[in-house]
Amino acid sequence: MSGASIGDNDENPVAINVTAMVDVIFCLCLFFMCSLHFKQVEGKFDTWLPKGKGTEGVGSADQLIQEIRVVIFWDANLMQAIKHLGARRVSSDEELEALIKEAHEDSLRMNKPDMPVTIDADSRVPWSTIIDIVNLCKKNKIDKIEFAMGAAPQ
Repeated sequence: MSGASIGDNDENPVAINVTAMVDVIFCLCLFFMCSLHFKQVEGKFDTWLPKGKGTEGVGSADQLIQEIRVVIFWDANLMQAIKHLGARRVSSDEELEALIKEAHEDSLRMNKPDMPVTIDADSRVPWSTIIDIVNLCKKNKIDKIEFAMGAAPQ
């Protein structure tokens, strides 16, 4: 008899068949393991690498891609990031946000809604600064964000 205890009847007056209980517990364990979904701790960060751009060089004047370029340098003396929008130096995130929003609105007026915001950052710039700029773009509903390819390793 499977699951019955072996021994003297005086020691164990009630014989309990635990086989069915073990089967049920095993089935419950399998069910919960298969239906478990882990919570995603970090946010999803979608990126798309541009096609047809990169190391090929610059094409003709018709093929030049207009963009909103944010350049970030690291100043080792001040220990802070220096931000530029195009050739203009920007002193604060609020000013940068206003300039990016204005440039995006200009691109919409020129009937170019898919003009990208390109972030060109020095390798020493902290990631938090770059993510802050991505958040500024997302806050202003700019979805096309690109990252410039860094300088070739020497």
